[in-house]
Amino acid sequence: MHEHRQKFISHPLLREGQIEWREYQIAIAEVAKRESTMVVLPTGLGKTTIALLVILERLPVGKILFLAPTRPLVEQHSAFLKSVLKLDPSLIQTFTGMVLPDRREKLWSDAKIIVCTPQIIENDLLSNRITLTDVSLLIFDECHRAVGNYSYVFIAEKYGEQAKQPLVLGMTASPGSEKEKIMEICASLGVKRVESRTEYDPDVAPYVFRKDFEWRAVEMPAELKEQRRMLEDILEHRIAELQKLGFIRRKQGRGMTKTEILELRRAIEAQLAKQKHADLYKALSLLAEVLKIRHAIDLIETEGVFALKRYLERLRNEALSKDGSKASKRLLKDDRFVKVLNQISSYRGEHPKLAALIQILKEEIRANPDQRIIVFTNYRDTAEMIINALQNLHSADTDIRAVKFVGQASKMDDRGLKQKEQVEIVEKFKNGYYNVMVATSVAEEGLDIPATDVVLFYEPIPSAIRSIQRKGRTARKKIGKVIVLIAKGTKDEAYYWLSRSKEREMRRRISEMQMMDLEGEKKDNTNTKTRQGAQQPQQLALTDVPKLTIFADTRETKSGVVRFLEKAGVNLKLKNLEVGDYVVSDRVCIERKTTSDFLDSLVNKKRNLLEQIKRLNSEYEKPLLIIEGESLYGHRNVHPNVVRAVMASIAIDYSVPILQTRDEADTASLIYIIAKREQMPNTRTINPHGKKPTASLKEQQEYFISALSNIGIVTTRNLLRRFKTIERVVTATKDELMEVEHVGEKTAEHIREVLTAEYRE
Repeated sequence: MHEHRQKFISHPLLREGQIEWREYQIAIAEVAKRESTMVVLPTGLGKTTIALLVILERLPVGKILFLAPTRPLVEQHSAFLKSVLKLDPSLIQTFTGMVLPDRREKLWSDAKIIVCTPQIIENDLLSNRITLTDVSLLIFDECHRAVGNYSYVFIAEKYGEQAKQPLVLGMTASPGSEKEKIMEICASLGVKRVESRTEYDPDVAPYVFRKDFEWRAVEMPAELKEQRRMLEDILEHRIAELQKLGFIRRKQGRGMTKTEILELRRAIEAQLAKQKHADLYKALSLLAEVLKIRHAIDLIETEGVFALKRYLERLRNEALSKDGSKASKRLLKDDRFVKVLNQISSYRGEHPKLAALIQILKEEIRANPDQRIIVFTNYRDTAEMIINALQNLHSADTDIRAVKFVGQASKMDDRGLKQKEQVEIVEKFKNGYYNVMVATSVAEEGLDIPATDVVLFYEPIPSAIRSIQRKGRTARKKIGKVIVLIAKGTKDEAYYWLSRSKEREMRRRISEMQMMDLEGEKKDNTNTKTRQGAQQPQQLALTDVPKLTIFADTRETKSGVVRFLEKAGVNLKLKNLEVGDYVVSDRVCIERKTTSDFLDSLVNKKRNLLEQIKRLNSEYEKPLLIIEGESLYGHRNVHPNVVRAVMASIAIDYSVPILQTRDEADTASLIYIIAKREQMPNTRTINPHGKKPTASLKEQQEYFISALSNIGIVTTRNLLRRFKTIERVVTATKDELMEVEHVGEKTAEHIREVLTAEYRE
């Protein structure tokens, strides 16, 4: 890093001495103030500062909406803005799922800056609680996510339609190496300009610290090589069977990649949709075995024995389970596979990567006890293994204080971390309570961990985006180090060189795009999609009829159906529905299942389809089931006769009609037509709580309380158990309501507000 004289930016809305003046940030911000821009900048070089400079320019014009993909990132950005801006903190609002929708609506109208996750804004737009008309700047952090059905895409589209003076700022460390992907992101966000810098640019170089790169090769022990060889022989046998069936034209053997396997599976599924044949089912089953064996080989090569043991144990439990997959059951009947399983179970050693890792950590901490180190790994099982090994080290030998940092999802034997816990761990890591963080991909993106001295890859990754994000965790304040562990003669070596190649390609693509007319490219891209016959939601719109109202379950926002309905001008009301997915009148409730959802509910005990249908039928006079997708047969190893039997039971035993649609647009069109029939010209009332006329007294009492906004059936029953009668519920004080399980202060306040506020026409 070159010496430079530090100076700070002055502005009437900025606290003095907070924001360092950097030439490249000023230059990029000047461009971003004039036209919608995607900023590509390595992690640690101040993308948020650039956003701040554009915010200062646009704040007098209107509201600022700052979106980030996770709650910890949202809270991080919000805290930063409150610390540097001379604004009343109440004007900078942070929206999370803890803020009730009605409350968000009021806060939105009063706030100048709103920082939140995109799903919340998408839901509020779909429910017509907010409009983006007065938003003068829309910021998308980690904007490389703006593809497919992700909420960024929908919000950007609505912003382009509604805003009076739109300006978009997208920020990312790495948009990907493929030109088509980068163009899709730009088109989705409405970006007209790409501004990029690397640590090698002359205006950036004075602020960049050197990163020292090294890779440490380790040799797999003979025992693991032998077990790998046995697994590869089993894999070869499955490949040979696929060759006999005629599904593999050339000998691929152990060289058959996961991508090739998945492509072959999709091709076979497509054939099954057209014709049923025993060989097709057999091939699908063989491919399921191939994927499981390949994963076991990958684990033994690059992760270690602990991760492999856990995986094989899950396979064994699956095979012994009544509902376990046929592929698992067949593998456990293969004597050779069982032999490998037993050898692995009795193996007392570990992959040599672990010893190399521990040695590196000891050396680094011994050289500088105050430094911070992040160890990245792809799998939670590996993270667990590393943490166990580090915590079992004798305290006299080392000063390693390690912590595991994983995502929120929990499994049977693997508890995830809540977002609050993640934030606490990051803070303790910054403060030195922990000096080693063993993390999965959740730590790659965005989180402000500025004091990291060393980043260690337990295994290389082929993704340019993830590789760049991991490396960006170090060399922010001083010289940093990146170390990659590589097992010789494994996919580690290929992944290492592949990620380097993709990074170079990404830099080349971005350099090209900085000189391109993105507006022209965007139009061409849009026209191409139209030529390919993409469904146009505008076809649903009917301008000659009054607006329809449809209640939709909040979980349906993950699909494109609600977006198509919104495009058609439907008055959508999002609600946590107890039964069904869409309510279009007091008698019609619709359950929507994709073909994969439908089949999963047949094999997954936790998703009892017939119980859902039974409840649907008991609550509504005219229930409907929509199955969305091309074919129900030839997937998930479910026999066609099982599918037919379940459909017959739904239609005959429960009297629930089944309607099939092609895709999300087709489903939305059908729901629209059903809603139109129900609501015009008779304008039937819409009742999201259902209840047939024959509802029992208990059901009517539950219906009355659950009709209060944001009160689900569990809370309803808790209230009625506590107070015994509806009368006592509605006369209870806020403090009395808060004594009930699942009723917090905000819920209690909301109940009292609904019960005591004056009715207005």
